[in-house]
Amino acid sequence: MAKKKGRILTGDRPTGKLHLGHYIGTLQNRAKLQDEYDLFLLVADYHTLTTHPEKEDVIRTRQNALDVVIDNYAAGVDPEKVTHYLQSDVPETAELTLIFSMLNTVPRLQRVPTLKDVMNNLHIEEPSAGLLNYPVLQAADILIVKGNLVPVGKDQASHIEVTRETARRFNQRFGKVFPIPKGMIPEDTPTLIGVDGQAKMSKSLGNAIMLSDSADEVRKKVMSMYTDPNRIHATDPGTVEGNPLFIYHDLFNPDVEQVAEFKERYRQGTIGDVECKKVLVEKLNAFLDPIRERRRFLEERPDDVIDILRAGANRARPIAQDTVAEAREAMGLTSLLTDHVIDLYR
Repeated sequence: MAKKKGRILTGDRPTGKLHLGHYIGTLQNRAKLQDEYDLFLLVADYHTLTTHPEKEDVIRTRQNALDVVIDNYAAGVDPEKVTHYLQSDVPETAELTLIFSMLNTVPRLQRVPTLKDVMNNLHIEEPSAGLLNYPVLQAADILIVKGNLVPVGKDQASHIEVTRETARRFNQRFGKVFPIPKGMIPEDTPTLIGVDGQAKMSKSLGNAIMLSDSADEVRKKVMSMYTDPNRIHATDPGTVEGNPLFIYHDLFNPDVEQVAEFKERYRQGTIGDVECKKVLVEKLNAFLDPIRERRRFLEERPDDVIDILRAGANRARPIAQDTVAEAREAMGLTSLLTDHVIDLYR
């Protein structure tokens, strides 16, 4: 077996089923990375508490966690090749978060750009301490398994910098325990636009095509897709650039010549939106059919999905326990109940 290039930690918040934007942004990349790297996949239920702390939200994360796992494997992630686990099944993460929170200041965390974005999007006037500490919890997630690579979008790069700063600060103060991880920011991975033309596909905005959508649901969403607002008639010349219809064709229609022909005719006003959309429906459903089939297989076997998470936790937790023990030893935070420490005070 070829030596792995490094250890990767990445994951998903269990807020519901995943969509095509997740596939383009992360899932397809994971299916490639799993053969070359030691890949740890986190179902981040602690992170969900930072914005959804009510009991009904917590209970909902249990089913959502299963859906996230199902979508990952339906999209090509292999349970035999990765370590997939529920964050709260590795409680040592909470202890390491506490330790790391002593190494970060409030002003530093307030400067993380995504904090304001989350507060604005969710209409949060005052962040909880947990939300402010989100990047510190993320640092603990990464460093507790000694991840040295983290696939992230550009909007998450600032979080990785907090992780790097935290690891350096710990190592300088107490001794070298943690790697200094690097962010893996794909240069050519697009952010998939929503079917309503909004900048980002999001389930909460209702503009997403889910990996679990039926063929009919896909058809309805595509046929109502936002296109060129200035094009009134099919014979009007249309704009291709930035048009969701052609962004989706470029990504999901493998017939490159057909896409090029559609673009040229659209610019000339010799093809209508409806014809282009009907073909896109066909191509999207052909793409989603094998994903739907794998989803159905796992949905009928929930115990197998739970076993995937159980096996992942059984592998991740001993690693986490060793990391926390090493960190405590480096800090001198050893138990007063051990014979070694008792001897020091006699």
